[in-house]
Amino acid sequence: MKYKEFLERSHFNKEELIASAYGRLVDDPPSEFSRLPAPPFLMVDRILEVEKNGPRGKMVAEKDINIDEWFFQCHFNGDPVQPGCLGVDAIWQLLGFYCVWAGSKGHGRALGCKEVSFDGQIRPHNSLVRYEIQIRRFTVLQGGHTSLVVANGNVIVDDELIYTIKDAKVGVFSGIAYTDYPYKSKNSVGGILTRDL
Repeated sequence: MKYKEFLERSHFNKEELIASAYGRLVDDPPSEFSRLPAPPFLMVDRILEVEKNGPRGKMVAEKDINIDEWFFQCHFNGDPVQPGCLGVDAIWQLLGFYCVWAGSKGHGRALGCKEVSFDGQIRPHNSLVRYEIQIRRFTVLQGGHTSLVVANGNVIVDDELIYTIKDAKVGVFSGIAYTDYPYKSKNSVGGILTRDL
């Protein structure tokens, strides 16, 4: 699809999300165009709804649970459960996608959250995870070189609310991508991310 169509879409299927992870979703992307994580770390199968209303918005997305998910194989042997942090990461993944869908240019990074509550769990015989996100604030800064989104998210498994995430934050920044991996270059070493928010 063309970039203009991408910006106007209100939903995305699994094939499109995987294409996003591999940089193939948009035929004419901006020079800096953030990607979703690739499978198996991609924690979303479909975005059912994404909308923006000024600085606010919302997203609804889903993930199908399969009995042989990679995380059930190692967390824990003899007691398989999806790590709660992956539910939080799913919210961050979706917020990064929201920024790009809202026109941000650069690459996304999770910046934290204020509060996380785990009141349940995801097991191998669950069927469906639903992510419901309320965008509280979306801001573009530094002449379009940085953007920030702050949102509250709910993680629901088979119609039961199990996690709540308050004030999840993601930023999209220009000039931070490490595109020449595995070679040593300007962005090949981590540490404190310099940003003016």
